[in-house]
Amino acid sequence: MKLLRFGPMGHEKPGILDLGGRRIDVSAFGEDYDEHFFENNGLERLENWLAENSRNCPEIPDSARLGSCVARPSKIICIGLNYAKHAAEGGMDTPKEPILFFKSTTALCGPFDDLILPKGSEKTDWEVELAFILGKRANNVPKEEAMDFIAGFALHNDYSERSFQLERGGQWVKGKSCDTFAPLGPYLVTRDEIPDPHNLRLWLNVNGKTVQDSNTSDFIFDIPTLVSYISQFMTLLPGDVVSTGTPAGVGLGFKPPWYLKPGDVVELGIEGLGTSKQKVVAFD
Repeated sequence: MKLLRFGPMGHEKPGILDLGGRRIDVSAFGEDYDEHFFENNGLERLENWLAENSRNCPEIPDSARLGSCVARPSKIICIGLNYAKHAAEGGMDTPKEPILFFKSTTALCGPFDDLILPKGSEKTDWEVELAFILGKRANNVPKEEAMDFIAGFALHNDYSERSFQLERGGQWVKGKSCDTFAPLGPYLVTRDEIPDPHNLRLWLNVNGKTVQDSNTSDFIFDIPTLVSYISQFMTLLPGDVVSTGTPAGVGLGFKPPWYLKPGDVVELGIEGLGTSKQKVVAFD
């Protein structure tokens, strides 16, 4: 299945993209795509419900805004320097263990919402990433069981304000958590639709110029390793988002560095997960 959420920010409703390419409103199912939904076998229950009710579901208007494909999770965990070529472009050693940092859940927004440059921004950068969403509670998970804990995958742009991240005390979370810095979606694509998440093309364009074009085969740490590793240090809850890192081609890696400014347009996509697009606007 491909799950989506639509409607005004803060008032999104659940929907799906069906096999015929229709976007349908499944509000009558009675649940949003949140921790309760995933924890209580929501994907299977929704699939069964659709078998009986999909023909009665209204279509979502083409004009409807798409929101984040999951309702606000308990946490967004990101992996730093998880592509070999990205580490090389930054002149950094390959990590011996995964680098973890948090991104505030208030950064979540829709895949086509504007990117709002934060007040005082000087160095806002782009990062196309594959995210996965937890389907059940995970704590000290063995690596060989880790994929069973994943509900699905989504496209994520891990926007980063580099001056906040690197020059304001060295705490990455400050450069990662500004409002609109986590457009997620358009869809949560369930695990059964992505046979090999370790072999997906991902790309990102700025103003029509391709700056990132890589494949998840360049991961340093694969997804089972990440689930198992993170769950040693914290409990992952159903609906939590883990973003697996970005490939080479970020603005920081250009010589001289290239950062976003008002009027720029960022487009990105991952094979099988759809595309998203953000226009850059100044903080008002």
